[in-house]
Amino acid sequence: MSRHYCAICRYPQNACLCASVQPISPITQLVVLQHPSEVEHKKNSVRVLSLAVPKTQVYVGESESDFNGLREYLAVCNKPIYLVYPSALSVSVEQQSINPDCILLLLDGTWRKAFKMLQLNPWLAQYPAVHLAEGYESRYRIRKSSRSDSLSTLEACAYMLSALDPTLDVQPLMMAFDTMVELRIKAMPSTVQARYQNSNESNGKV
Repeated sequence: MSRHYCAICRYPQNACLCASVQPISPITQLVVLQHPSEVEHKKNSVRVLSLAVPKTQVYVGESESDFNGLREYLAVCNKPIYLVYPSALSVSVEQQSINPDCILLLLDGTWRKAFKMLQLNPWLAQYPAVHLAEGYESRYRIRKSSRSDSLSTLEACAYMLSALDPTLDVQPLMMAFDTMVELRIKAMPSTVQARYQNSNESNGKV
């Protein structure tokens, strides 16, 4: 028997997120370069991000030619553009004064895939790179990473938006994310759910 999906959030009807989503409209423009393998991933946080921040732009691809449309768009933008990616050249967003009326570029994929995307798109090097300071904890309990400082793309966006504009309430964004995580856990077999029980109360607030 085929499953029925919500036409808005595109999750199964029994895992619909719509009631938990309260859209926000930050002045900062979010642009996500999403690896193709993430598009249909059940634990994809960008899907939730696009619901909570409707003006989010998502470009799917990996190589330079995949992002020709994005490059044309950025070329005519009259706002500062920053690449969110930690590196030896990136600067902590908390340690500088950045006008929140800017564009943030984020790479959505595993660390390995995001790094490959960065290598395949040397044009990204023209934009100053920024990163979050240490101390942020991920609430993304359903996906593991080889790095202890890993955040989901949605979490990185929420923390970045909050750092750029402390007056912006990003709780609706995190609440939608937490709901998605809980629904994904509930959809797992009971033996698998047990792995996450110890961290159920570990979520904090932005």
